[in-house]
Amino acid sequence: MIGRIALAATMMATAMGFAQAADHEIRMLNKGAGGFMVFEPAFIQAAVGDTVTFVPTDKSHDAGSITGMAPAGSMPFRGKINEKLTVKLDAEGLYGVKCTPHYGMGMVALIAAGKPVNLDEARAVKHPGKAQKAFEALLARAAAAQ
Repeated sequence: MIGRIALAATMMATAMGFAQAADHEIRMLNKGAGGFMVFEPAFIQAAVGDTVTFVPTDKSHDAGSITGMAPAGSMPFRGKINEKLTVKLDAEGLYGVKCTPHYGMGMVALIAAGKPVNLDEARAVKHPGKAQKAFEALLARAAAAQ
């Protein structure tokens, strides 16, 4: 009997943990409040276990992780052009995201899952064109959110 009660309590706690996970939505846009070729929002503060869904609001966009801008132990991801992509944040830290065709134009986003434990590594990554300046601002925002 005590074993069944313990099992039920464990199952309830596990179910409650899943219920607390949130889904954050990022739209992929040709034009938004942040300019042309943007993710909106470009910065998300989330929790480990949350998901992020990239929505192709406008055509010709994808979302993919950036090498060197992901927490240790996380899985790299890359969606297809014009397709929705949902990513589970499976490790604590910063996740850098790019739209492959518009990376040099500064179409990037930053997701902070918990604390930015890989901030120094993320800052060391070099980016093409306008993406470098965009990430400087996003990384400063993540550092300030600690």
